[in-house]
Amino acid sequence: MNLYFSFIIPVFNRPDEIKELLDSLSKQSYPKDYEIVIIEDGSDISSEEVVSEFSNQLNISYYYKSNTGPGDSRNYGMKRAHGNYYLVLDSDCIIPPNYLKEVENSLLENYVDCFGGPDAAHESFSNVQKAINYSMTSFLTTGGIRGGKKSVNKFQPRSFNMGISKKAFEATNGFGKIHPGEDPDLTIRLWKAGFETKLIQEAFVYHKRRISWNKFKVQVRKFGLTRPILNSWHPETRKITFWFPSLFMLGSGLALIGALLGNWFLMFFYVIYFLLIFIDSTIKNKNIYIGLLSIYAVVVQFYGYGTGFIKSTFYIDVLKKEPEMAFPKLFFK
Repeated sequence: MNLYFSFIIPVFNRPDEIKELLDSLSKQSYPKDYEIVIIEDGSDISSEEVVSEFSNQLNISYYYKSNTGPGDSRNYGMKRAHGNYYLVLDSDCIIPPNYLKEVENSLLENYVDCFGGPDAAHESFSNVQKAINYSMTSFLTTGGIRGGKKSVNKFQPRSFNMGISKKAFEATNGFGKIHPGEDPDLTIRLWKAGFETKLIQEAFVYHKRRISWNKFKVQVRKFGLTRPILNSWHPETRKITFWFPSLFMLGSGLALIGALLGNWFLMFFYVIYFLLIFIDSTIKNKNIYIGLLSIYAVVVQFYGYGTGFIKSTFYIDVLKKEPEMAFPKLFFK
């Protein structure tokens, strides 16, 4: 099989990130030709000058368009790419030198029309970035759905590090207009169309997540808002596990009330859980402070997601509101 890869990278007001990403792509150990397509999604701060700095090192194309969101921008780039396999990345990623080799080796051994890779924390990341990365990727918090080894079967790729064949893109028309949530929506539609997905564990990226605590809370709350919408579109994908962050949040309130009344039974389980988070993160990051920050990151993640999930469930499942009417800010025109 002759694979020709096209990197598809939308960017919005982040030329510094694009510079780091392109610098890492220029150091790929992959010996074959590949292309890079940069889509400027209506930015006020252009990345065009940064892209031009790499034009002599990389086979790179740059497109400017009006702001229509990351999903539509990826579709825009894939329609203009020359490859037969598209590699979709976020602009805040750094790519290891062997990334393309790992992707090609895996696809030649076991071909699928869509794959995802994990994200990891680079040594240059701040303590907050490492704590958030832990919270978003640990088996203790997400069950490994973002790249754990136990989630290889029926893996749902995420668009910060995702591959999709030209054939699969053309069959599904790519990403929808919802954001966030466009990643699992596309994956589910791929499954319905008969395509397979998998995790390529070795094809990891360093996902910087230039984010504050408040932005992280907003982000995970949006994740919670979109899940009931996806459940309404694809009811066969509903899982009890989607309720876990909300149940965690509600349970913590009961645990606190119980503790104030002298009953520490429920609080005991929360203390044990947070202790496990602290120990696991401290060992993995080799830093006690990051271990402490990880506890806070988990709380922000669960409470943000949980409140969003409950609100959206009420609007979508109880009030029977149309998603675009109930949450217009989650949809690009």
